Amino acid sequence: MKNSNEILIASSNQGKVKEFKKLFQDHKIFSLSDFDIEDAIENGSSFFENALIKAKHGSLYSEKFTVADDSGLVVPDLNFEPGIYSARYAGEGASDKENRDHLINKLNLIKKEELDAYYVCVLVGLRSVDDPMPIITHGEIHGKVSIKSSGDGGFGYDKVFYPLGYDCSMASIDSEIKNKISHRAIAFKKFIEKYSS
Repeated sequence: MKNSNEILIASSNQGKVKEFKKLFQDHKIFSLSDFDIEDAIENGSSFFENALIKAKHGSLYSEKFTVADDSGLVVPDLNFEPGIYSARYAGEGASDKENRDHLINKLNLIKKEELDAYYVCVLVGLRSVDDPMPIITHGEIHGKVSIKSSGDGGFGYDKVFYPLGYDCSMASIDSEIKNKISHRAIAFKKFIEKYSS
């Protein structure tokens, strides 16, 4: 496999890249910003479509083995929002806090302090931009979203997401534990099995 010890993570989200560096410990990891590649336009209608768009975009401009993920939070009782729009729930260029506040406002509008929710991650790996057999895996972690924000770690919706079996938010969980139980970690474990075979 071409340059299989070097992997481009098709993202400029430094929180996400940092997590991938911990997961791909035995590889040299690059992000889009290392090659001055702009983020892809995510115009797919599903997590898988957006991950594939990002992987093809990164592969085209870097010519490296490229891994892209599309991930987000899904709240079924809010019509499956924010879903694929998780990173821009409060509008284009919204900060993590603005997105969380938008979600909290939605809960307040329907007078709910918490709702069932889950994080989902879809990973796509491409050996080249025309790879006919991409590696595709996905992972989920279930829990609840709450109007109560807590914790100092993580990113995205971690401060308002409380995983099943834990009495604290994802942002309060030790990063080593998070890298074992998260939606991205679950998808990654499946990915590595396919990648190494």
